[in-house]
Amino acid sequence: MDGITEDGTLASGGRRSAGFFARESTIAGPNFNRWLVPTAALAIHLCIGMAYGFSVFWLPMSNEIANAPASCANIGFIQALTTTTCNWSVAHVTYVFGIFIAVLGVSAAIWGAWLEHAGPRKAGCIAALCWGGGMVVGGIGVMVHQLWLVYLGAGVLGGIGQGLGYITPVSTLIKWFPDRRGMATGFAIMGYGGGAMIGAPLAVLLMSYFSADGGTGVAMTLITMGIIYAIVMVSGAIGFRVPPNGWRPKGWQPSEDQKSNAMITQGHVHLNRAWKTKQFWLIWGVLFLNVTAGIAVISMASPMLQDVFGAALVGIQDSAATLTDAQKAAVVAAAAGLVGLISLFNSVGRLFWASLSDKIGRKNTYYCFFVIGIVMYCLLPTWGHLGMAGMFVLSICVILSMYGGGFATVPAYLADIFGTQMVGAIHGRLLTAWTAAGLVGPLIIAALREAQLEAGVEPALVYDRTLYIMAGLLFLGLICNALVRPVKASDQMTEEEVEYERSLQHEDRVSANAETAARGKFGITGVLCWLGVGIPFLIGLYIALAKAAALL
Repeated sequence: MDGITEDGTLASGGRRSAGFFARESTIAGPNFNRWLVPTAALAIHLCIGMAYGFSVFWLPMSNEIANAPASCANIGFIQALTTTTCNWSVAHVTYVFGIFIAVLGVSAAIWGAWLEHAGPRKAGCIAALCWGGGMVVGGIGVMVHQLWLVYLGAGVLGGIGQGLGYITPVSTLIKWFPDRRGMATGFAIMGYGGGAMIGAPLAVLLMSYFSADGGTGVAMTLITMGIIYAIVMVSGAIGFRVPPNGWRPKGWQPSEDQKSNAMITQGHVHLNRAWKTKQFWLIWGVLFLNVTAGIAVISMASPMLQDVFGAALVGIQDSAATLTDAQKAAVVAAAAGLVGLISLFNSVGRLFWASLSDKIGRKNTYYCFFVIGIVMYCLLPTWGHLGMAGMFVLSICVILSMYGGGFATVPAYLADIFGTQMVGAIHGRLLTAWTAAGLVGPLIIAALREAQLEAGVEPALVYDRTLYIMAGLLFLGLICNALVRPVKASDQMTEEEVEYERSLQHEDRVSANAETAARGKFGITGVLCWLGVGIPFLIGLYIALAKAAALL
């Protein structure tokens, strides 16, 4: 008879053994410890989180060809796709970010249901091949100077890796931590926010190394990082284990408050029904509006700080004063320091707010995001007019912590509303809100900025109306969140439907005991796994803090 070995793999004794990548091969054995699962999730998210750090490539990629002919000035997009003699513009290469964010949401929506049945090991390994392989293909595209190949590799293939990698740990973590849903998903999604803190400095270091003999070093940097990321992500994926159905932490029972809380369903909603409910679309709106407003600050923060405060950042109160080159460099360094702080608060805020949601509830957490966010957005112009750079920076940090917190809290919100059986697939569908915000948000912000500049508004005042509009979007998000109600009992799956969904996970092929599974000690394995993801994260944290010191 089939069974589970101590390390969580499937043993065969008479029936067909499952393959290594099959979900049933990852069902945890008795000596597994659930605190190893967040490290596997972090290994994946710290890699795909480099998406936020891709901006370090834009300028070098636009200077790949030395001494380009004068005829290359202002080449069009179509010509840029295949030219081998002209440099790409920064605008051309930044489309890569938009492509993989768009593909992220689409791929998560398409393959979310498949992931629930395939399991995190198979999905994580495919994500590793797509994200790492996409960077390698993108690097080859830079090497042969074919922009379409960069789009196909880093953009499309990398975006599929982003989507699969992002949702891979969600359902698994929520099932391992029914007592701390927010904290569990916060750990993983914190890695996505912190990936750029590690990846961007690594990319700069590698470009410096590979450009020593000439060139920009972008191609070999992308290829090298793609290989590194693929190895790390595969290692994390192989480390995943899933709990047997019905597993609970030892001694834990849902509290009476949880049982009586109408916002926490005791059943499960099928994906095909969930996305048709008003609850799904209200939470979709909540995420879309929170992300759109957050993107406004991310895209404007550095230029906004320089335009609004300018010379005041280096202690010169006369806004008309002419700055020396050294003073200009100090202003730029201060703005870069703000970018470092943004990365830090975007990452740490994910764990903080998601963990807090375990105490105060998901709906109340989103109330905090929107109410505090509206106040912060409305205060930013005031801090600018009063010359209070410190309060300005503090407000932006709070806003970005809630931007990241919104991403980290939403999986637990979905689990509360729709149950845990198909939460990974439902989360995948919901991420289309991120895609929409990532495409629409920057367009709205750029259009607002250009319209005001053309109208003769001073650069230092251009951001005021934009920030007030973002506060208005948050007010709409507040309304959406207030309208979220528990799902109807008629929307929930019957016991027979739940059993059918579980049968698609093939747990009937193994004899896994939910009472005895995953009762192992943390041990040296746990220490090594946490050091493996913790040390790189702390190095990235140190670098971000060092950059932020320029603001002091």
